[in-house]
Amino acid sequence: MFDGASLLITGGTGSLGNALSKYLLENTGLRRLIIYSRDELKQHEMRQRFGADKRMRFFIGNVRDLERMRRAFNGVDYVIHAAALKQVPAAEYNPFECIKTNVLGAQNVIEAALDCGVKRLVALSTDKACNPINLYGATKLCSDKLFVAGNAYAGASQTRFAVVRYGNVSGSRGSVVPLFKHLAAEGGEVPITDARMTRFWITIENAVKLVMDSFEQMQGGEIFVPKIPSMRIIDLAEALCPGQPIRSIGIRPGEKLHEAMIGEDDARSVIDMGERYAILPEFEWYTPDMSRGTRVPEGFCYTSDANEKWLSVAELRRLAGL
Repeated sequence: MFDGASLLITGGTGSLGNALSKYLLENTGLRRLIIYSRDELKQHEMRQRFGADKRMRFFIGNVRDLERMRRAFNGVDYVIHAAALKQVPAAEYNPFECIKTNVLGAQNVIEAALDCGVKRLVALSTDKACNPINLYGATKLCSDKLFVAGNAYAGASQTRFAVVRYGNVSGSRGSVVPLFKHLAAEGGEVPITDARMTRFWITIENAVKLVMDSFEQMQGGEIFVPKIPSMRIIDLAEALCPGQPIRSIGIRPGEKLHEAMIGEDDARSVIDMGERYAILPEFEWYTPDMSRGTRVPEGFCYTSDANEKWLSVAELRRLAGL
């Protein structure tokens, strides 16, 4: 699919952008890989990391700037949309900015992709977009719906959009793992929000695989959800800071005890594809390929506290590189 093609990653200097770039350069025949982001320092560091690979291009730009995006998308075949404001407390305190990037920026990405004839686009989402209670999750739910609806706006053109939704990524810059490692080195108390808290957990390698598989599997309008394990925050603290005293600080504004990736009301549109679920669009013209999976039962939901797969303390330590 990617041989001789051009692919652009918005927000490409992030943890997943770096991992996706490494995979694409090592495993595909891409002609050109474009990193589109707003931070020149991170682009410089990434350029150094990849040894000035001649297939790579670095564009300074913001998803809020439609004209710049149209210029960047010119001649691009595939897009991975990873740019977003992702910190829950920052979004609560700066809601206008979060909406401009996560919602209006998503609309700009769709407009630019349609105007420039992009073939396929995969947008990255979050478990917080399912039944959201914080602004970040609400903006990502809006973004998801925009990308699903983008297929209707595309009409008879070749452009197709899909979304991937997953949980916490181990090893990413926004992960709590670096904080816990720092506290482990210092000793002393380990602050956790609530000992009952659970979260979905995905490795960065599996996140890359999910995105790459989605390009192959998408018809347009699907939200792909991987089957990944859950972990208890108390187990993560024990894995990274063994034997250290734990202090509960209470749930922060906008946080849930448990996360969900598929709500009960979504179940009527969900198929089980083996390694992942797909929430299918409800367009009249969309005909799902049921050879790819089977319908889930009525009332199905997928939440971090009712998961069949759980990470042990030992597994968490291994995933954290300890």
